[in-house]
Amino acid sequence: MTVISRDVRADDAEGFARVRRAALPYMLATAEQLVFDWEHAHPASHYRPLVAVTEAGVIVGTAQVGIAHEAAEPGVGYVNVYVDPAYQGRGAGTLLLRAGEEHLAEQGARSVYSWVLDAPENLAWAGRRGYSPSRSAYFLRLDLTTAGLPPLEPAPAGVELLTGEDFVADPRPLFELDAAASADEPGDVAVEMDDFAHWRATTWEHPLLDRALTTVAVVDGVPAAFSAAQTDGLGRYNSGMTGTAPAFRGRGLAKLAKNTSLHRARAAGCTEAFTGNDTGNEPMLAINKWFGYEVGAREVRHVRTVG
Repeated sequence: MTVISRDVRADDAEGFARVRRAALPYMLATAEQLVFDWEHAHPASHYRPLVAVTEAGVIVGTAQVGIAHEAAEPGVGYVNVYVDPAYQGRGAGTLLLRAGEEHLAEQGARSVYSWVLDAPENLAWAGRRGYSPSRSAYFLRLDLTTAGLPPLEPAPAGVELLTGEDFVADPRPLFELDAAASADEPGDVAVEMDDFAHWRATTWEHPLLDRALTTVAVVDGVPAAFSAAQTDGLGRYNSGMTGTAPAFRGRGLAKLAKNTSLHRARAAGCTEAFTGNDTGNEPMLAINKWFGYEVGAREVRHVRTVG
């Protein structure tokens, strides 16, 4: 079977999403979301999604390639490759990785990061291509049809639980909260969020963001913690980000916001909930264990120095 790699086209979105769901069932992927992401990629990211295609035109592999433009240091690139399990071992992943690395080299990348599913054959594949393991993360799953969620508790005095819809007129306070909560999130690459216009266009307006289920804990009028909800219309719910501004940590506000969001999701008909955590993020892992999440898979981030 002959396989080639090429840039994506708009009509590749459904095939791209199909491969992502097959290779990584713990993340939401829809054609609408992908087209949106491709059209709204930040110019500084030099984003270049790729597909591996058979001679019959079947998409069997995908790659997300770009520069981490929000990284605190320059020259950080990424290439995340996923191949349909039914077509593994036929060279699709190697083609995609090579094309992605060439693109990043042209953009001046000094290091390339790549997430690799934690299986012996995957880790060996990355090692043979010069990548070394770094941080790791868990994919977590919660069955909302059978899970006994912790009971809803009334908000403490001075705390109000709002939804994303309450910030439609002015979402900037949520951007500022997201930036503050993300600044020290565990990871290999430090993130500095300072572009409100881009955040509004790509996060706030994202087709997966469910504002009705996104929950914000407001303390004396100040947004203090939040749990961003994503849904795909297929009964699947994902926690896009749960965090607390540093000044309000240690008060259980993130747990309160996420529990409220999960209860709202189940009432809205969602049947599965997903989230992800760095394996070193003990506080959030403990919270998710309290909710009943179970580990579905582990992914190891790898890095290679280039240039």
